[in-house]
Amino acid sequence: MKIRNKTFVRWSIAIVICCLFSSCYSVRLKNVYGDAEPDPISDRTDYYRMMKVREIDTVITISVVDKDFTMLLDKCGPSGIHTVEYRNTFGGILLSAVTFGRKRRVRVKYVCMKSNN
Repeated sequence: MKIRNKTFVRWSIAIVICCLFSSCYSVRLKNVYGDAEPDPISDRTDYYRMMKVREIDTVITISVVDKDFTMLLDKCGPSGIHTVEYRNTFGGILLSAVTFGRKRRVRVKYVCMKSNN
C-alpha cells in the first residue's frame, strides 16, 4: 500500500510541474515595415538588444459585465509601434482564477518605430 501512495505522489508532483511550465508563455507581434527605435546605451542581451523598450507591468480590474479592456499607449506618437510582447505567467492565471476574472495581471513590452526625421 505504501508503494502505491509514493507512486501516486510522484506522478501528482510531475503533473503539477508540467502544468506550471506550460502556463507561462509570451506572444510577440512585430511590424516588418520599419525600424525599431534604437537605444545605444542599452545593455540587454535578449531579443530587444539595442532597442528602446517600454514596459507595462500592472494589474487591471474588469467588471463582470465588461468583455474587453482598452489601454491607450501615447508614448510612440505618430511613428507607431514596432514590436509588442504580451507575457502570461502562472501567477497571472492564478490571480485571474481566484478573482473569477475580475483582476488580471498585464505584462507588456513594446518598442516604438524610429521616426523618419
